[in-house]
Amino acid sequence: MRVRTDDEVYRVDAVWLGPPKATFPWRARYVAWGVGIVVFLVVLTIERQMGVGFGFFSTAWALVATIILTRFITQRISHERPLTAVMSMWVRELTAPRERTASTGGAASAARIRVNPQRPRPKLSKKQRARQQAQPRRTSASRKKEVRGVRTPARP
Repeated sequence: MRVRTDDEVYRVDAVWLGPPKATFPWRARYVAWGVGIVVFLVVLTIERQMGVGFGFFSTAWALVATIILTRFITQRISHERPLTAVMSMWVRELTAPRERTASTGGAASAARIRVNPQRPRPKLSKKQRARQQAQPRRTSASRKKEVRGVRTPARP
């Protein structure tokens, strides 16, 4: 027994050839007419936004662009992949999260490190503070001489 599929039904395009006894020389599906009207209006809007005036040649070029865009769009849609599915796929593709390829770090630099002119000192008790203030201060030059064995009096 052979099972027949219904593919033949879907292969027939819903085509409007024009008015009776005055058909168009081309075949266009109903969906192509709908898409074409919307695309034509969008192309005319874009032309006006670009500052192109409304005239014969601007409208003719808009019609040419509409035909090209409509053919491009309708080649990608069929009964198995309707326009709504193609549009939703396009929107999801544009809004999908992407992997970041740019690095967020860089070479290490000390340009933003704050430098304090005095190094931090440990907290001293009152007794240690009093003893430190009572002793004369030594400079780095006096420390060098002290290392050699010669002690010089500290400057006040």
